[in-house]
Amino acid sequence: MARIGVLSISDGRDHVHARNAGFIQSKQDTLVRSLRAAGHQVIEGDDLVATNTAATSVARQVAAADVDVTIFSYAVWSFPHFTMLAADATRSPLILVASTDPTEPGLVGMLAAGGALDQIGRAHTRLWGAPDDAELAARVGTQALAAAAVASLRGSTFGRFGGRPMGMNTAVANTDQWMRKFGVDVEEIDQYELVLRAESADAAEAAGAREWLERLATVHYDGDKLTPELLERQLRSYLAIRDIIAERKLDFSGIKGQPELTEHFATMDVTEAFLNDPYDWNGPKAVHVTATEADMDGALTMQLMHKISGTPVLFADVRHYHADRDIWDLCNSGQHATWFAARSADPAENLAKVNLYPEVFFFPAGGASVQHIAAPGQMTLGRLTRLDGEYRLQLMLGEFESYDDATNDALIRQSTPQWPHAFARLDVPGPVFLSNFGANHIHAIPGDRRAELRAAAALLGVRLDEWTRG
Repeated sequence: MARIGVLSISDGRDHVHARNAGFIQSKQDTLVRSLRAAGHQVIEGDDLVATNTAATSVARQVAAADVDVTIFSYAVWSFPHFTMLAADATRSPLILVASTDPTEPGLVGMLAAGGALDQIGRAHTRLWGAPDDAELAARVGTQALAAAAVASLRGSTFGRFGGRPMGMNTAVANTDQWMRKFGVDVEEIDQYELVLRAESADAAEAAGAREWLERLATVHYDGDKLTPELLERQLRSYLAIRDIIAERKLDFSGIKGQPELTEHFATMDVTEAFLNDPYDWNGPKAVHVTATEADMDGALTMQLMHKISGTPVLFADVRHYHADRDIWDLCNSGQHATWFAARSADPAENLAKVNLYPEVFFFPAGGASVQHIAAPGQMTLGRLTRLDGEYRLQLMLGEFESYDDATNDALIRQSTPQWPHAFARLDVPGPVFLSNFGANHIHAIPGDRRAELRAAAALLGVRLDEWTRG
């Protein structure tokens, strides 16, 4: 949930404010209770704003609490210049909320204040309703979660292990642009660091992790591309990168992998899957968003989605369009977090549906691919892509589907059965998607989170390309 600041704007005439103060405070108290009941942390201004000096001091007090978003509440007619002064004293996104109680002109106060902010180009969101209305609290929550997600990017560090993979321009972003637009720094780390650290990682923990996987998942050793030794090398790679993340205080990451590691060391599929999972053999843990192929825009999209949803984020190639079924096979070499197999908090439930297969001919160094079929359910899909150097958020709703065993098997054998698959029915016509989507990689989180992502795009100042058959 988010940290929300709340301050109420009043009339600047002493006698009018004295008459209205109790009414204004009651509306603020009700709004605050509603937001706290929805799970948010609320920071209230220490006074009602009825003077120019209070406008500045109260806004600064709320801003000092490092809120994700600030609400200016309007229960009565309010002097608009108080809003202007308060807005200047805070850098957080603004939500103007008007009470719709007809006994006082709260809507008039909000419109006058919003118009004044428009004149100086200060972006804001306007909402209205009864302060105890759950729908109003939900709309505030949408904006606040988006603001918190966007704010979390600023001051963060992305760890890029290796450079551009296989000539993939869409996986490489301008570091200056990232700092200017998103506030994200990029730490460059050579892949050889992974190799060195993996060789000295805790062999006993890696062996225990292998045994844990052998108990919970199905491991298909073949004595060549997948052996216990190769699987432990992948697990030691996970331990190695986990240590590097902690040492360098990385917030999210990307691993090139191809072709150097996949030719000479091992695939990073197991490493990437468990970094993106909310657990490993030691129990629950924080998700560390990690993109395969060192995909910077992919990782940035995933980090934004993760901060909004709190869940792992799917990373996949748009592998194939089954036009006869109007479904897409979203498939990539083992990158999908195992959580997507059942979307359960219990790793045993997820791993019961996971196969570790020997890698295919693309990756001669071998190791396991993490194979499963993503659990069905509504999903929000999209990606930050670039058009002529400018970012845009391409966004759509979809549904993951799963079928009987025979159908699932027939579908996966049309592409690469050893890799994970998500069968997605997208709310966009196939030709529209294929003609306009700006990358081969796509990302997804459970549920309909389009409202939060729309708000995040607006806060980031990026164009929104949203598709729907409707």
